[in-house]
Amino acid sequence: MKIKLQVVYVLVLVASIAGLQACKQKQVKSVPTDSFNAGKATFVADESFSPIIGQEEYVYRSRYPNADPVFVYKTENQAVNMLLNDSVRVAVLSRDLDTAERNIITRRSLSVEVVPFAVDAVTLVVNNASNDTTITIAQLKKELNGQGSGNKTIVFDNPNSSLVRYLKDFSGNKEFKQKNIYALKSNIEVIKYVSEHPDALGIIGFSWLNNPEKAYADYVDKVKIVGVKDEGNKQYANEYFKPSQESLVLKQYPLSRTLYMVNCSSKNGLAAGFVTFLASDVGQRIILKSGLLPDSIPPREINLKSKL
Repeated sequence: MKIKLQVVYVLVLVASIAGLQACKQKQVKSVPTDSFNAGKATFVADESFSPIIGQEEYVYRSRYPNADPVFVYKTENQAVNMLLNDSVRVAVLSRDLDTAERNIITRRSLSVEVVPFAVDAVTLVVNNASNDTTITIAQLKKELNGQGSGNKTIVFDNPNSSLVRYLKDFSGNKEFKQKNIYALKSNIEVIKYVSEHPDALGIIGFSWLNNPEKAYADYVDKVKIVGVKDEGNKQYANEYFKPSQESLVLKQYPLSRTLYMVNCSSKNGLAAGFVTFLASDVGQRIILKSGLLPDSIPPREINLKSKL
């Protein structure tokens, strides 16, 4: 009888120890892997903005060596789906989430914080040999709707990209089925194609043209930016403008889009830290240097010294 009691006692003790270990494991798993400026977190970013996000990441890592933000670059559709599927909780997009998308996230008891941090210019480029250096908004819409001359081959990046969505909204055309309009795979491929074809019109994000990497810098040297006129702009109806920080801030250049950090992490972790960095004076100065328009232009301090 005593032996049976001892066996039962041992079994209960083993079960208790196993239960405690399981609890400890659950506690370990629930410990956050990141803090405001340290640890690891995964972000998904629209690949259209990899040049500027890459610059921001480089400076952020140099300032916070214990931080490990991992950026995964996808098309806009893929990025939004990853956010909605809870594969990631932070995304860099050129649009806000709509009501249905927000509801999917808030049903998981998560908050949605959307922070604008820059303005990008949708840029038109042609081959250096092309004589077509200007275009109007009306002409561009006709070309995208198949009502133009058809002499130009119009190319842009991935069909699921934010740029294609922008052009569809801009033109009112839900599908680009014209033979002279088609998508490639990336902004770099668009620049390369235009650099090799005098009859091509490429549509890309402006950040790909300013301080390009060596891998495609030669292609950039062989293209030029097209000036755009918006006949509907009462103040500048007769003028053509190329993208620049000045033309963006003065609302002269008509093809622009705002960039956002969409943070659904609902905690004061690395996501919040990186978003804060982007909106900070340092983060905004990086955007200013890149050629894009910062959401808040950093002040410039000038010290005046009087001569005695």
